[in-house]
Amino acid sequence: MAAPMFSTRARYRPILIGLHWLTLLLLVGVYATIELRGLFPRGSDARQLIKSAHFFLGISVFALTLPRLLVRLSSPTPPITPPPPAWQKRAAGAMALSLYGLMLATPVLGYLLLNAEGTSPALGSWTLPSLIAAQETLGDSLKEWHETIAVAGYGLIGLHALAALYHHYVRHDDTLMRMASRR
Repeated sequence: MAAPMFSTRARYRPILIGLHWLTLLLLVGVYATIELRGLFPRGSDARQLIKSAHFFLGISVFALTLPRLLVRLSSPTPPITPPPPAWQKRAAGAMALSLYGLMLATPVLGYLLLNAEGTSPALGSWTLPSLIAAQETLGDSLKEWHETIAVAGYGLIGLHALAALYHHYVRHDDTLMRMASRR
């Protein structure tokens, strides 16, 4: 007898499911704020507000990724029914590593970029400490890395979503349901 598609054993832990979807919402905010900042003139209060939101959301992604990673590493991965081919399991592992790398590296690079430009991210009236001194050349390198990884993130996130839909609608396995809410 096959396990029910929504059984606890066939699904990720509820905390991990919640962190997954909350992270997605934060990432949508991160990408939306950086895309929308161009609508406002440089130096305007609105542009500064959008940039501050981008910093705050990026730091939030980083802060949520650490406990998410701990929960993921301490929890068994629910099996996929029917099991996918071995190459798909390896691809899924590489995708998970890439996404976690994106969610950790991009905010760190952004934080260091601000420091190299001589500023620090502010959360309301609280300014976070500088980790490095202002260095223009380093700032240019950090900006390039931050932007390159962020642009790659569009592809990673899109591919991740397409893979989930492929598994659900083409392979007809329970990959997507493992991360769905019980409703």
